[in-house]
Amino acid sequence: MEDYKQRRQREAAQTEQAILQAAMRLCRQKAFDKVSVREICSLAGITTGAFYHHFPSKEALLAKGFSSLDGYVKQALAGHENQPPEQRLVIILTSYADFMEGLGWELAARYYQQRLGSCAASTLDPQRFTLRAICQCLDEAGRAGLLHGAPPPEWIADFVFRHFRGVVIDWVLNRGSYRLADKLRQDYRFFEGAFRSGGPARQPEGAAHP
Repeated sequence: MEDYKQRRQREAAQTEQAILQAAMRLCRQKAFDKVSVREICSLAGITTGAFYHHFPSKEALLAKGFSSLDGYVKQALAGHENQPPEQRLVIILTSYADFMEGLGWELAARYYQQRLGSCAASTLDPQRFTLRAICQCLDEAGRAGLLHGAPPPEWIADFVFRHFRGVVIDWVLNRGSYRLADKLRQDYRFFEGAFRSGGPARQPEGAAHP
């Protein structure tokens, strides 16, 4: 039986999710700048006071919304732990694309615009679940002899993550004119073939591990 503190935490999490879901629904209808806090609150069924209790500003929604990417990928991988590493990598990249497409290119554009104007730490935190999951798959593939002469798994994971984030930015620049998941899978097949056939023989000189 949950106590008062647990119930309050659960209710707070539900309210936060309601706010985020309302904001995303509205941003699919019009630009982020055109969406007001009042509209978000109306759709979420809360007061403006409740909104500012959870978020200091509308812009704060962006960082919080994108921070759920790792949880989304983790949920997508659940139940697939015993699948071969190359199949789990496809799941990771597909769920990554699905998450971004679910937010929409305009919201993704605003998020990266905000990051460019902030002093926040790099999103390539080695402790992030998505990056660790990619690294784990590559480590298993290496130990299974699938990555012949390739750089260390940590370097490949960092490289792959940076590349696919760049693909997302290209998708944003093209205003979501193509299916992101299709592009990521196409590029993944190229990298898979390159590393399986030997790829780069060693880690590039001067490259640092994440």
